[in-house]
Amino acid sequence: MGYNGFAIDEYLDAAAVTAQLDALIQKPVWSIRREKLADYVENYFNQKCPTSRAMISQAKKIIPGGVQHNLAFNYPFPIVITKAEGAKLWDIDGNWYYDLLQAGGPTILGSNMPAVRDQVIELLNTCGPSTGLFHEYEYKLAKKISDLVPSVEMFRMLGSGTEAAMCAARIARLKTGKKNILKMGGAYHGWSDQLAYGMRVPGTKGIMSKGVPDFVFKHTGEFFPNDLEDLERKLKANRLTGGTAAVYLEPVGPESGTRPVSREFVRGAARLARQYGALLIFDEVVTGFRIGLSGAQGFFGVDPDLTVFGKIIAGGYPGAGGVGGHADCMAHLGAGLDSSGKKVPKALCGGTMAATPVSCAAGYYTLCEIERTDACERAGRMGDRLTRGLQLLIKKYNLPFVAFNQGSICHLDNAGTMHFCIDWKKPWTIPEILKQTSVRQKEMEHMGAAYMAEGIVTLAGSRLYTSAAYTEEMIDDVLARFDRVFASCGPLEVQP
Repeated sequence: MGYNGFAIDEYLDAAAVTAQLDALIQKPVWSIRREKLADYVENYFNQKCPTSRAMISQAKKIIPGGVQHNLAFNYPFPIVITKAEGAKLWDIDGNWYYDLLQAGGPTILGSNMPAVRDQVIELLNTCGPSTGLFHEYEYKLAKKISDLVPSVEMFRMLGSGTEAAMCAARIARLKTGKKNILKMGGAYHGWSDQLAYGMRVPGTKGIMSKGVPDFVFKHTGEFFPNDLEDLERKLKANRLTGGTAAVYLEPVGPESGTRPVSREFVRGAARLARQYGALLIFDEVVTGFRIGLSGAQGFFGVDPDLTVFGKIIAGGYPGAGGVGGHADCMAHLGAGLDSSGKKVPKALCGGTMAATPVSCAAGYYTLCEIERTDACERAGRMGDRLTRGLQLLIKKYNLPFVAFNQGSICHLDNAGTMHFCIDWKKPWTIPEILKQTSVRQKEMEHMGAAYMAEGIVTLAGSRLYTSAAYTEEMIDDVLARFDRVFASCGPLEVQP
């Protein structure tokens, strides 16, 4: 279809990428060689980042793990960032990095862009960050999202993507009168109790959700990604236990496309959800306004009942979450009345600091700027250039790594950590799979450290987000830095 304003020129062949990932987890683990990793730790982290190291050492005494959010965990210690601008970050010791973390995805314009920042400063000067009362930007942001995303007839701002996904489940149960929720195995819809199921690795059920009692998952189930037959089996089975209220999808695949799904699967899942009377919920926390102004749903041509938003709708500022959708569904968040005045049950939904003036203003001007500058397509072109370059480097060094992308969402997999799955019909395999994923996760972290020492910040060493702030020259420089890391990779001496 060409870019046509979207971040994707030609959608990937999900089956071909899956075959590459299937082969990856059958091979010995390759990573940064131990002597080179030790060199990076001593000559970069210890020598060039002493203030970060000292600050994190102190922070560990009063902050569990030393940092306040998961993205900041890095080997051998987290780096303290003090400045962000465009495509670059600077740490407290004055070192600079190419930013391919992008705050977990939302800063598609680039970091700290003046077109948004200046408007936020103006708002702070006149109103302050929050009043607890209605502000005009609440309307402006909701109207902008509704104008851009056809399925969103109404929108409710919340504090995070986790809150939005949780709220969507409540709406679905009230709208359908059914009990069960189905999600793709491996998908992440935040950390609320009922949705913290089958996370990261399909088939894990509640294994990854420490602190959440098993009974909470009584009405939550998972289906295997890219498998319509499995989804339909689960929908049929749920008819016996209260029906299915909602089918949740990360539209490019679980964990933001790490395990990619096909266009046919997405459309087939939409058809099955409707056939079995369930609401279709698109989790566009990452893909919304990154794949395109109408989201991944616009790219795939699908009309979900509800859409979960996060991150980008506050432009990288705090308070980034919301749920939008068809008016008859969203009526359950209103005054208890639908558009015809008929009384409907009202879902429990709150959040004192949701929809603050600062978050709504930042989100509104971010979306305006994305639209004005065609940022989705620009970032997607940079993602394509980065991925093609990585694939050439993988071939150059004959590495077993896999690189692919969905527009500006890029993946570089050296270990296949999240490509395993658990089959409960073979319980004797579970300990080995958990061991494999643990070891491979550590090697992802080691690769991430090598990239950072070469001036590249990634998400866990395996996911890379490009932004519209990148130029071709920057991407080529990034690839030169990856080249230096890849030249020092080899098989682990001791395999898991």
